[in-house]
Amino acid sequence: MSGTDHATSYFTEDTSVEAVLARAAAPDNPRLAEVMRSAVTHLHAVVKEVEPTYEEWMAAIRFLTGTGQMCDDKRQEYILLSDVLGVSMLVDAINTRRPSGATENTVLGPFHVEGAPDLAMGETISQDGKGEPLVVTGRVMDVAGRPVEGAVIDTWQTSHDGFYDLQQAEQPENNLRGIFRTGADGRFSYRSVKPSYYPIPDDGPVGQLLHGLGRGNIRPAHLHYIVSAPGFETVTTHIFVHDDPYLDSDAVFGVKQSLIREFVRHDDPARAAEFGVEAPFWTVETDFVLTPAG
Repeated sequence: MSGTDHATSYFTEDTSVEAVLARAAAPDNPRLAEVMRSAVTHLHAVVKEVEPTYEEWMAAIRFLTGTGQMCDDKRQEYILLSDVLGVSMLVDAINTRRPSGATENTVLGPFHVEGAPDLAMGETISQDGKGEPLVVTGRVMDVAGRPVEGAVIDTWQTSHDGFYDLQQAEQPENNLRGIFRTGADGRFSYRSVKPSYYPIPDDGPVGQLLHGLGRGNIRPAHLHYIVSAPGFETVTTHIFVHDDPYLDSDAVFGVKQSLIREFVRHDDPARAAEFGVEAPFWTVETDFVLTPAG
């Protein structure tokens, strides 16, 4: 090693990045080394830009420690942190680039569960009947507009007052969850209740961060979907209520223009009877456009 190389291997404020990266000259995992090169470079740049005090650095350590301590089998505070920083949506966008006209992805969220009940078209996913009735209709198609037969539509949502069944003991198990399968015409329909906007958890470090930044913790009203079919890419997405007051301030950046739908209110008892609901009720129509796998 030359004198110059030897000198730059030591850690200084100016050579901090080079000193750290030099320790991984022959990595066992090249992809890990690539990611960490970028992470170290940007992290050191942030530290040099903001020049934290010892107290601020320790506050950051306590924040990360507290975030980990909030994680258990029912709650993942680090995913929540990723969500509110827009990282979850960015990773999703990078991994689900699709042609124009195809249904866009958005975040899965923490409340999906396996094993929702299989239901026949037209049935309701509301087991307790609480809330204003909603009738959902639509089609599953390919990018050429042809119907997709045998598509699986896995849907879930909040109650009328903004809670998932996992959050309220009084809600029946699998309330507002269901799986539907399209026929040859690609169409689907089911009954539910109009969802509500709701807060994401703010009783932990992520909530403290949001409040410290003057940001809200509300998600606009939406319906969740995972739509899959043989030979097509699976779509994980939402549809959003068109006039929700929080569309422009979604705490996790999940709203996309293409996913906003008009929810129409109806007062006609005769029409309500046709759908097997009571007036007033709501309708929404949404199509899902799938792209070929691969």
